[in-house]
Amino acid sequence: MPLRPWRGVQAPTYLPRPLIVESPTIDYINLDNASYTRGQDRILILTPLRDAAAYLDTYFRLLSELTYLHQSIDLAFLVGDSKDDTVQVLRDEIKRLQTPSGLSRFHSATIIEKDFGNDLPQTVEERHSLQAQATRRKGIGRARNYLLYATLQPEHRWVYWRDVDIVENPVTVIEDLIKHNRDVIVPNIFFHRTGKDGKEIEGRYDYNSWQESWRGRRLRSRLSKDTILAEGYKEYRTHRTYLNWMAHDNHKKRAKHLHDEVALDGIGGVNILVKADVHRAGINFPCYAFENQADTEGFAAMAKRAGYGVYGLPNYIVWHVDTQEMEGNLKGKKKKGDEKE
Repeated sequence: MPLRPWRGVQAPTYLPRPLIVESPTIDYINLDNASYTRGQDRILILTPLRDAAAYLDTYFRLLSELTYLHQSIDLAFLVGDSKDDTVQVLRDEIKRLQTPSGLSRFHSATIIEKDFGNDLPQTVEERHSLQAQATRRKGIGRARNYLLYATLQPEHRWVYWRDVDIVENPVTVIEDLIKHNRDVIVPNIFFHRTGKDGKEIEGRYDYNSWQESWRGRRLRSRLSKDTILAEGYKEYRTHRTYLNWMAHDNHKKRAKHLHDEVALDGIGGVNILVKADVHRAGINFPCYAFENQADTEGFAAMAKRAGYGVYGLPNYIVWHVDTQEMEGNLKGKKKKGDEKE
């Protein structure tokens, strides 16, 4: 209702003014003022680590070669349940990288230590056995969430999840993924392997980035809500369409279609770019069964349930270390029996 004059005096009109905070104990944050200027958006790179000392030299070499403005990048690591010297090697690498005169110096670097009581073996066979998957993926999801909530700041526009055991990537990977301006986006993940004839072979690594199938939906409808599905195992034949089988074998075609997008229902965790506001809205990495998925696949399901877009780039390749775990993943026609035995 309109204001009435009081004793003949018109009530004053109040105009909105910027909030000025003069107390050192009060912070004022305006999340509406986020603006997009390419090359200047603050990015948070997050990497969870466990027994990763052997990979850190390559990790930081690739990191220092990234062309995105380093002063706009914050680094953060969570080291948990490690039995090797990951923490000490990590400290040494960061100290070397963050020297005042360092050309590759980043805006900041944070190390978090948090043990979760995870004593699962780290050998390839045991780590990727079906029996270990539910516990392993719930544990990884929990570690990601601790790392995310301890380090995400209001100034971050993007969160870039990056595994420690990447061995090769385009130096412009951050700019290339940002260019798509998607809520969640992942590249394709391959690995190099030398064949018995001495020739180099391209292997398809990540089977956690996929499009759902009607068989997958039917399977989930028959499972307990607490069951966590794991891709690539004969016990769970989902017949999903995997991102790594969408890539062109022909390198010229791959280059021509480098930035082609496909919508995804699940994603792997090797390399993910997420708009920070997606995480701020509560989309995280479930350490429980969410639509029969956990960790990054559960994250994708949660993001899609909330109305966010999840996409993959079939022909944009980031290279993972060859873990020698799946012969069926080598380049060539997909054969029956490619699933893990």
